[in-house]
Amino acid sequence: MARIVFLGTPEYAVPILQACLQHHEVLYAVTQPDRYGGRGRRQLIASPVKRTAADAGVPVLQPVRLSRDTESLSLLGEARADVFVLAAYGQILRPNVLALPRHGVIGVHASLLPRWRGASPVAAAIRAGDTETGVSLMLTEAGLDTGPVIAQIPTPVAPEDTTGSLTARLADLGASLLIDTLPAWLAGEVGPQQQEEALATYAPEIAKEDGRVDWSQSAAAIERHIRAMSPWPGAFTFTAGDTRLTLWQAHVLERTPGDVPGTVLTVDGALAVATGEGMLCVDLLQPAGRRTMPGDAYLRGQPDLAGTVLR
Repeated sequence: MARIVFLGTPEYAVPILQACLQHHEVLYAVTQPDRYGGRGRRQLIASPVKRTAADAGVPVLQPVRLSRDTESLSLLGEARADVFVLAAYGQILRPNVLALPRHGVIGVHASLLPRWRGASPVAAAIRAGDTETGVSLMLTEAGLDTGPVIAQIPTPVAPEDTTGSLTARLADLGASLLIDTLPAWLAGEVGPQQQEEALATYAPEIAKEDGRVDWSQSAAAIERHIRAMSPWPGAFTFTAGDTRLTLWQAHVLERTPGDVPGTVLTVDGALAVATGEGMLCVDLLQPAGRRTMPGDAYLRGQPDLAGTVLR
């Protein structure tokens, strides 16, 4: 049984933490400080990792900057952990942190490195139309997901996958891969392989504004964008009347419109939109302040929408 310090923050990290709790001794969980959220952003909300660790009775540390927090560094040094496990913690670890565990810091990254280094690898894989992604165990270095790879496991990207569904599947795969690989790693039986820098691609952190739909793109690219932006921040557009519409589900129509990209069309009663290449049928959308509804139902309630241009 290994002595582990776990570093992670979002829901993706929870199955990996739970696997560590089941099979090993977790000394500390290190996660990001509580953030304000909820209605009006007035309530402090603990991260999923903090809630999971607290329920298991594991001490939780929440430094603003781990590499500069002398108290946290002292506690982690005194813990004498065999290994640190890192899963979407949200901070790049500095050499003074990386040097603490005897067997290094193992990152559980949601891509087949060196493809999609960075903060949003799952969304990037969906937007790019990748047919396969996976999970990598990486010996963490000071760079951004640049460390040598210890083990990988691939999985297909399904045509209906969203960032939410694919992230959940990758988290479970990552948990299994970690538990299967960790004994051999601690015994010195696994040799990490350097990443091929020429193949590296990057997936920067997603901002709210990144959800905006660009109707000049192809219908296929926009359909992938909608799935990549689900559940957050949501792919959105605006009507000519300035109503914000969040698009949750769509499919490509094999038709070639001659209309300006963004033009709302009616196809067999369904809400369709002209794009830079092809047409997109909007299956599910959510007007601002209202519930999610079928696209055709929204169109019936907004008969003047047809012929206008979304922006």
